[in-house]
Amino acid sequence: MNIKKISPHFLVTGQISVSDISAIVASGIKTIISNRPDNESEGQPAASDIAAAAEAQGMTFLNVPVSSKIITDADVDDFERACDDAAEPVLAYCRTGMRSTILWALSQVKCKNIDQILSATAAAGYDLSRLQPRLTERSGSA
Repeated sequence: MNIKKISPHFLVTGQISVSDISAIVASGIKTIISNRPDNESEGQPAASDIAAAAEAQGMTFLNVPVSSKIITDADVDDFERACDDAAEPVLAYCRTGMRSTILWALSQVKCKNIDQILSATAAAGYDLSRLQPRLTERSGSA
């Protein structure tokens, strides 16, 4: 598990397992958001198993599965609502962390400068420069 900080209250990682929950709790994270649909790949832990382990340790688990092939505006809106209701800090995961990072970036354009968003994601190792036109469109600045 390689947790990357995108903002003071939002972190991402690739797929987690039930055995990772104790370390996640110890790090102070309050909410886990899964952005990975079940059965996306063979051997992937079920979101319900991770949810049960997280909730058993007092954490909130939110399941907002999103296809890796296309992230729709509805997906971003669902993710944004989940984050709005989540106790912070939040850890979102998918297969590699990229999908969760894209969802965060697209959900932030109404309250953050696009350059700040791209800088934050790049600092965490995610180059979202190709997403700039969509960020601009979603911000209403197009």
